[in-house]
Amino acid sequence: MTGHPQPPAPPPGNDPDQDPGTPPHTPRDTDRAPTTDTATPGPAHPAPTQDTATPGPAHPAPTQDPGPRPGRSHTGPATTAPAPTGAPAPAGAAPAPGTPEPGPDPAPVSPPHAADPAQAPAGGRGGRAAVTSTALTPAQLWARARGLLLALTVLLVAAVALAGLRAGDHHGRLDPRSADRDGSRALAQLLKQRGVTTRVVTNADEAAAAAGPRTTLLVADPDLLGAPQRRAIRSAIDLSGGRTVLVAPTGTALAELAPAARTKGFAHQRDLDPGCPLPTATTAGRAATGDGLRYTTTLPGTVGCYSSDGHPTLLVLPSTTRGGDTVLLGSERILLNRRLTEEGNASLALQLLGSRPEVVWYLPTPADMPAEGATEEKSLLDLVPSGWYWALLQLFAAAALAALWRARRLGPLVTEDLPVAIRASETTEGRARLYRRTAARDRAATVLRAASRERLAALVGVPPARAHDPETLTSAVSARLTDTGRDVTTLLFGPTPADDAALVALADHLDALEREVRTS
Repeated sequence: MTGHPQPPAPPPGNDPDQDPGTPPHTPRDTDRAPTTDTATPGPAHPAPTQDTATPGPAHPAPTQDPGPRPGRSHTGPATTAPAPTGAPAPAGAAPAPGTPEPGPDPAPVSPPHAADPAQAPAGGRGGRAAVTSTALTPAQLWARARGLLLALTVLLVAAVALAGLRAGDHHGRLDPRSADRDGSRALAQLLKQRGVTTRVVTNADEAAAAAGPRTTLLVADPDLLGAPQRRAIRSAIDLSGGRTVLVAPTGTALAELAPAARTKGFAHQRDLDPGCPLPTATTAGRAATGDGLRYTTTLPGTVGCYSSDGHPTLLVLPSTTRGGDTVLLGSERILLNRRLTEEGNASLALQLLGSRPEVVWYLPTPADMPAEGATEEKSLLDLVPSGWYWALLQLFAAAALAALWRARRLGPLVTEDLPVAIRASETTEGRARLYRRTAARDRAATVLRAASRERLAALVGVPPARAHDPETLTSAVSARLTDTGRDVTTLLFGPTPADDAALVALADHLDALEREVRTS
């Protein structure tokens, strides 16, 4: 008789050598060799092998878990390893001793650990994936930023070096130490060549103390002086006995320092002829004393030169002290470096300031002007120069012209099909989500009510222009309702819902109202 006897099932019980969590081994097609069985029918018990110490009932030989294979992770329970596959046994060969005879072909089952090694989790034995950080290391940051830092360092060093080298030449306007176009260093050098020393002071008391019969006191900007400074300079004018040159004084400064003189507007010519018997002016000849103030006085003994329209731009007033005088110079042009070589400017400036052995050049500074009373607070707009407003206006005009220029080139609108058709439900849902995210219940309620009003107006015969008129629409809608107690005005023109539930209820009520009007 030819057949394949089924292997007996293992008897129930607890085998001490078998792992209770290990599923029994299911043979695969590759684990079984084809055989031709001609054995005598009888109980199918596998013969004991030589390794069996004690004969007993036939149980599948327990196998020990060899552990995780090299290169694979072992994360599940221990399983029985499949038998190695080999060449098929020759026909008629009996099964190996100790091996149960195979039965019908079962479905091939892969053991849990026989997965593709390429699908095994990365990270080695623990099954954890390696995490690669994308943060830059300090070395990478330095490699990226060192070029920019080096360039900034070079620029900073160059700026500091240039500022240090040129700091001695740059001062202020009418400063005898400044070689700029508006400085007066050239005049100071010419005075030095003629033996006249120039002393720069920034304090009124120091200037008044240095003034004397052998000095010429020049006040660069008298209008910047405060009341204490004007008093100090006035005492020097009256008591020193020397010459005082005031550059373009006006207003309060002129009234206190030279009360006998008054201003008469501006001279519109730049270069003027002397037109006076003053030896200093006649020697210098034509000079650039114009484009400044003109003066007039009734004080006897005054000499006026370089007149423009009958009023002098250079006025010499006698002092109350013997030998002293006060010179009012309407323009500072003859003192500047850029104008010194023009006409007779250098000669006139040298004679006005070089008549005494020493020049005390007084440059008023903010530190020398104490506050007189409470300081007026100014806003940021008050500090912006007026020219900036005109520049801003010009920018707005240019932007408007550019907008008009570009707008006329756009032409009419052209309709174009969308590359992707979007369903109306998706658009509505997306808009609703945006309203919900921003809690815009007012906007959502307004849209719902406006749309309902337009549809209801079409149903009840109200013109579209009157669809949003409460009296017209509510009266027409109420006439179509059977429920006269419903407040149509509040529903269509009411306040904003307090919460989301009220908004949903409003939408439901609007739908119900439209259905009732449509079916009435």
